[in-house]
Amino acid sequence: MRKDVPLSIQTIFSVREIQAEADRLRSAGKRIGVVPTMGYLHEGHLSLIRRAKELADVVITTIFVNPTQFSVGEDFESYPRDLDADNLRAGEAGADVVFCPDRREMYPEGYLTYVEVETVTSILEGAFRPTHFRGVTTVVAKLFGLTKPHVAVFGQKDAQQAFVVRKMVSDLNMDVEIHVEPTVREPDGLAMSSRNVYLNRAERTAAASLYAALIFAEKQIQDGERSVEKLSGEMKKMISDAGATAIDYIACVEPDTFTPVEAIHPPRILILLAVRFGATRLIDNISVTFS
Repeated sequence: MRKDVPLSIQTIFSVREIQAEADRLRSAGKRIGVVPTMGYLHEGHLSLIRRAKELADVVITTIFVNPTQFSVGEDFESYPRDLDADNLRAGEAGADVVFCPDRREMYPEGYLTYVEVETVTSILEGAFRPTHFRGVTTVVAKLFGLTKPHVAVFGQKDAQQAFVVRKMVSDLNMDVEIHVEPTVREPDGLAMSSRNVYLNRAERTAAASLYAALIFAEKQIQDGERSVEKLSGEMKKMISDAGATAIDYIACVEPDTFTPVEAIHPPRILILLAVRFGATRLIDNISVTFS
């Protein structure tokens, strides 16, 4: 651990120890907030920690690169990691505890139990990453069980993930408030992501087209466009012309059900996309309210 890590932050590695700490906090009448992350913290993560600090007495930030949400051939082994820097940033943002278990703590030998939300996990991200959401819901359910939070904070950039987590919490009657906070962006609009470090200079420049296309779509809808086919076609051209390698999807969904729509209807629509620049796959979205 680096010497400049805030002295007030507590770093826990074991399942048994985090359970004991959560029990102690609850017994002391403390309101616990949790921010689940895979680490390599950036300003987007830190904004979630700061928000959790507003909502709770004690903030637990979890750092775990979860193998079960990576499909075969994805970037689990190369996913960026820097635990020392993460501890420092989390503490400065207001985290009181960092829980960073290793794989054997979370998935011991013989592990066979998974949590799965059906239907909504088979579209969009689920269609391109078939095992992804089962891994997400399983690890989030485990982290909730270990940290015993009153409130959990997620980011809007992963909109489908946030919807799936809300559905899991509702269906399983978990006593956890879910808060979803706005996407934090770079000055040119690119959504902050740990995977942005994979982009070379040309790819990074091209990736700004994602937010530009989303803003274009928002204006078109506000001006009266209602055809998803036409809107997505224009967005695809913008992103392709900017230098994207591949566009996995551009979709419009009804925000309260995550049902894809072909015609845009008020009062609100969620536009999502997933695009590849070189070997890097980025996602983003925008919520448009209109009449």
